[in-house]
Amino acid sequence: MNEEHLRRAIALAAEARAGGNPPFGSLLVGPDGTVLAEERNSSITDNDITAHPELKLARWAARELDAATAAGTTMYTSCEPCGMCAGALARSGIGHVVFALPMTSSRFRPVPTEGPYLYEEAKVPVEGYYAQK
Repeated sequence: MNEEHLRRAIALAAEARAGGNPPFGSLLVGPDGTVLAEERNSSITDNDITAHPELKLARWAARELDAATAAGTTMYTSCEPCGMCAGALARSGIGHVVFALPMTSSRFRPVPTEGPYLYEEAKVPVEGYYAQK
């Protein structure tokens, strides 16, 4: 754990809040310790509920880094990633996440889900897809 990087994530969160956004900030550090990219939450100013810094960095890493480099990165973030961001991080290939503040609760209610339905029909386009990768 690098306190300097974690403090930078907290500073980015303060910048986000000062700019009228929720107070969250993150940075992505390469295997050699170099800061590769940093982001602030911009969900209010961008009018985009997905504009979380962790998600923006996950997209960046998946687009800009090869798999080996991504696996060697560490994201430092001001707060524990939400479920949306955690899913994106898992798919991005980022190697490790270090956070400052735990998420103790969410102000958002879970969306009720139900299913599966039409299982036999739905599995046809999916079968074998992940085996190809």
